[in-house]
Amino acid sequence: MADPTDLDLPDNWGRWGSDDELGTLNLITDDVRAKAAAEVRTGRWASLAQPITPNPMISSPFAATTVDVSPVQQLMSHTGVGVAADLMLVTNHHAKSTHIDALAHWSTGNEVYPGRPRDEVVTAAGVTFGSTTAFAAGIVTRGVLLDLAVEEPLPSGHAVTSRDLEDAERRQGVEVRSGDALVVRFGWPADPLLPGRPTPGISLDAVRWMHRRGVALYTGDRGDAYPALDPDGPSPLHGVALGRMAMPLIDGSQLDDLAALCAELKRYSFLLTVGPPRIHGLTGVTVNPIAVF
Repeated sequence: MADPTDLDLPDNWGRWGSDDELGTLNLITDDVRAKAAAEVRTGRWASLAQPITPNPMISSPFAATTVDVSPVQQLMSHTGVGVAADLMLVTNHHAKSTHIDALAHWSTGNEVYPGRPRDEVVTAAGVTFGSTTAFAAGIVTRGVLLDLAVEEPLPSGHAVTSRDLEDAERRQGVEVRSGDALVVRFGWPADPLLPGRPTPGISLDAVRWMHRRGVALYTGDRGDAYPALDPDGPSPLHGVALGRMAMPLIDGSQLDDLAALCAELKRYSFLLTVGPPRIHGLTGVTVNPIAVF
């Protein structure tokens, strides 16, 4: 059960039953998907994923310090005549990888949505409930970009509020509806460690707004602020949206291409498809979200 001392926080525990693993993805109904498909009119498209260049596994741990870190390590396993094959080691929750967080990635107290003991859910052999199994078949819905960095990146340490989101809706002539995927552009790089520069982030007020609007999925080039906006409170996106509202998060998206296409077409809603590898029992996995107009 959710902590009774925090009942003012948005909470979906019990909303869809004790065996539910979809969380807010339940809001993506057949009608929502049908309306999302109607967004496709031109065939133009953009990827929301960061490009990844693997590091050769053979170089670790003695890679040159000038080599940029990568969430993927690669080992060539066969280079025979006419054939090439390799092995790949992926760090699923790396900041430089666009990835989706499963509900089991975060716990509230010692429990995982919608009330399963964490030590029964997350085991040495894998995740038994609330894992990537829930969206292994893919996610298809309407996406809405709210671009908060049209003129310049958001200021360091800025707390994104419901007013910021509603101002962007009015400016762009779009409205976030139940079942939508909310895409928020801050204009910042995904790297969380920027010395001397506190990042902007989503506030608890904005998460409450997402709950009222029925947002099914969140992604952005930023998410929770680093350092935290409120060190004494729960992290708005991971602690509340993911942990309490059971809203899957796609971390670390690259949104410049999408923003440029939206501005060119003067359209900020689109069909969003998310097709992760169909791998069960993980706390998260890399994805390549595609927006189609």
